[in-house]
Amino acid sequence: MRKQFYEKLVVYVNRRGWWHVSPRDPNAYKKRGKFLASSYREAEFWGRPSNQTQHVCIARPLIGDEATIERKLFGRRVSDENIEMEDRFKLDAKIKKAALAKGYDSIVLMAPKAFAKLKKGGKMPRSIELNVLC
Repeated sequence: MRKQFYEKLVVYVNRRGWWHVSPRDPNAYKKRGKFLASSYREAEFWGRPSNQTQHVCIARPLIGDEATIERKLFGRRVSDENIEMEDRFKLDAKIKKAALAKGYDSIVLMAPKAFAKLKKGGKMPRSIELNVLC
């Protein structure tokens, strides 16, 4: 991804408000990071979002779709669409550990089509999932 789009996305992420659903597991942030959604509706998938948006301050995110992120961290795709929830949580913990080891402070996840449009023309996606690696 070109540097100008990378920097533009970092500013975009830091400027907007993010919706968060508190996890059931009190140790979830230590294990997997803090997940945020770009809209209230997207956050509702995981439960009842907080009443107010949260702001973040990221500097060195790993940006991409699921396949790109997994390839950058592990050299290959390690998940599939039929992954069980517990396996997904375990994978998220491995992703957090690998990303921190490579110097990233967050992961910006988007759909494959949205990521392609960002790379091609710099169009910011409407739907983004953000994982702040606290």
